[in-house]
Amino acid sequence: MSVLPIAYNTYREAVRDRVLYNLIVFALLIVGSALLFGQISLEIERIVLINMGLTAISIFGIVISIFVGISLVWKEIERKTIYTVLAHPVRRWEFIFGKFLGLFGTLTFNAVLMSLGFFAALLYLSHHFSRPDLYILTAIYFILLQLMMMTALAMLFSTYSSPLMSSIFAFATFAIGTFSEDLHNFAATAAGFGKAVMTVVAYLVPNFSSLNVISQVAHGIAVDPALIIHNSIYAVTYTAVALLCAAAIFENRNFK
Repeated sequence: MSVLPIAYNTYREAVRDRVLYNLIVFALLIVGSALLFGQISLEIERIVLINMGLTAISIFGIVISIFVGISLVWKEIERKTIYTVLAHPVRRWEFIFGKFLGLFGTLTFNAVLMSLGFFAALLYLSHHFSRPDLYILTAIYFILLQLMMMTALAMLFSTYSSPLMSSIFAFATFAIGTFSEDLHNFAATAAGFGKAVMTVVAYLVPNFSSLNVISQVAHGIAVDPALIIHNSIYAVTYTAVALLCAAAIFENRNFK
């Protein structure tokens, strides 16, 4: 099976090209925030730092997953290297899944390093860790679930559209998914054709609302274990469906 070699090559290329710049900017943001709010009370400063740190991890990861995800397939086609790859005993679905695993591995590595920097800043601020700090790990896990789904969607869009349109589709999907719970509420109160359209859109876009628990953990509130299980199953299922759709489209694409 060629999935793992493709994943490893994708991971190695992405780490070499992009992760260090991301980490430098993130480190400056975290250190700057810890110093900037030095005159505020410790509790408020902690809440601000957690909100800023976790939001930064999420935003950096989403931007990378979109811009790198939509370019993975396009670059291979543009450089004509796709012919060389597919000339080997590599199935097209293996190519898609390998690229996905490589990029998601890069994003996970990136998020782990940024999380270490974040916890270092938190330790510098509080001088010790407490039990509520463990809840932050759940928020980071949910961010990884977001990145997993967003990477799969970016690759799906890239299999049938140009990089520009793929990026527009991806950012629009992320924006709508962030307010998916509101969309469900609007669909419930609407009527007629509008209700049908909003209902379909609400179920098609990823539900990022339930994955955002940053404010909750910043105030030291634990996340319900049932929500963790539900979100895990939902994210894995959504990602699998998106990747299967991407593989099906890529399988029938003509590169001649």
